[in-house]
Amino acid sequence: MFEGLTNSFQNVFRRLAGKAKISPRNIEQALQDVKFALLQSDVHFSVAKELINQIKEKAVGEEVIKGINPDQAFIKIVNDELISILGPIDHSIPQADPPPTIIMLTGLQGSGKTTTTAKLAKHLKEKGKKVMMVAADLARPAAIDQLVTLGIENDIPVFSIKDSDSSVKVAVEGIKNAKDNFFDTVLVDTQGRLHIDESLMSELKEMKSKTKPHFTYLVLDSMTGQDAVNSAQKFKEQIGFDSVILTKLDGDAKGGAVLSVKYITGTPIHFVGTGEKITDLTEFHPERMASRILGFGDVVSLVEKAQTTIKQEDAEKLKDKMLGGEYNFNYFLEHLEMNAKMGN
Repeated sequence: MFEGLTNSFQNVFRRLAGKAKISPRNIEQALQDVKFALLQSDVHFSVAKELINQIKEKAVGEEVIKGINPDQAFIKIVNDELISILGPIDHSIPQADPPPTIIMLTGLQGSGKTTTTAKLAKHLKEKGKKVMMVAADLARPAAIDQLVTLGIENDIPVFSIKDSDSSVKVAVEGIKNAKDNFFDTVLVDTQGRLHIDESLMSELKEMKSKTKPHFTYLVLDSMTGQDAVNSAQKFKEQIGFDSVILTKLDGDAKGGAVLSVKYITGTPIHFVGTGEKITDLTEFHPERMASRILGFGDVVSLVEKAQTTIKQEDAEKLKDKMLGGEYNFNYFLEHLEMNAKMGN
């Protein structure tokens, strides 16, 4: 992801290297290149325009500090403007008193909504929450079975009524069951469609009215680019949501949705899906994403992923074998398997 955008920014930085100062003249073409790259990456036109204008204003204004290289100053300005467009973000979810906290997940079919429901449930469980999932997606074949299977694999209870023809009834009954069994958090996986239609919106409005969720997530497929932003606008207008979860960030996506959705809808991105495993859901941090877009990587997230994926004692054992001269192909295989757990 972001390869084209990253290359364009890197080219701009190289173009400014060695210049005596930043001036309108030497960044004009550079910014045009960046604007073209943003639009090619499926960034919304209004977002691209705003970003370029802000960068230009800061770059040729009084905020460039004397005594540092122009390319370094420009990197700082671009980084700050990316963070401004992507943030700020508060990852907290309002807690119901009395429980349970009701969280509703909406989105189109194919966005990864059901898998994301299980990923979020796993994330909250690891934070000490007693979580239950409600399988209220009756539109997609096997959606209930998928959620039940994920629940069994991760020891997370799932409420379902397999023969029901009313997703609203399933959601209401599921929340009642969660209250009766003293769960403090309940996640409702809702129905989706291949496209936004009147039937879908009517059903979601009724469900939201009757379940009264404390927090609503919109799950978007980042690989659909501009379409994801258009869907977000329609969901915002007709249903409303508190935050976005972007899925499939490990895929061959252009990245336009990442830069556009917060600016266009006014709602933050809370989480991003980075793989197919149940643990491949990470909190979204604007400063880390800006670093990735600029081609400087995301070391903090890499370290956090390592801490949750690789056991310290296993790493210590491999280190001792290497230092003791006992490292062989079996340990080499273990090492590769550890690295594979890290994902892309």
